[in-house]
Amino acid sequence: MKEIATSSTVVGASIVTMMFASAFTVPGGTNGDTGMPVFKSRKMFTVFIVSNSVSLFASTTSIVIFLGILTSRYAEDDFLKSLPTKLVMGLSTLFFSIASMMVAFVSAIIIMLEETRWIIILVVLLAAIPISSFAWMQFPLLVEISISTFGRGVFHNKLELW
Repeated sequence: MKEIATSSTVVGASIVTMMFASAFTVPGGTNGDTGMPVFKSRKMFTVFIVSNSVSLFASTTSIVIFLGILTSRYAEDDFLKSLPTKLVMGLSTLFFSIASMMVAFVSAIIIMLEETRWIIILVVLLAAIPISSFAWMQFPLLVEISISTFGRGVFHNKLELW
């Protein structure tokens, strides 16, 4: 659990860094006279800003949750409810952060390359790879922890009589 929290904190911190930087270096740049973004009137720019912000906030939330795991006192009772709940919440917010980061990336590409549809389609398909691979690798862990924490669990199994 500690290793998952450590590596997920590094991933979350990387996402926060990228999303923070991309909030100030918007696609198309800014108008030199007003300082406002050049593409601020486009709908896809709104999608970019919203998904960028959601990714930043979700990733920051996941970092805080994973730091809560790393700084836990690791008492026996914590392993039954508190730590697994934090791990489920942390992985869920990290997944949500990665998904919204990919939406921000795709929307930036659409803003920049609006006329070339084939590149946009290719980028959308490629952007689905990190989202689906993270879900594919972490979903079994998420289900297992959720069932053992919130489901019947290990200690509530009925014993079969001979």
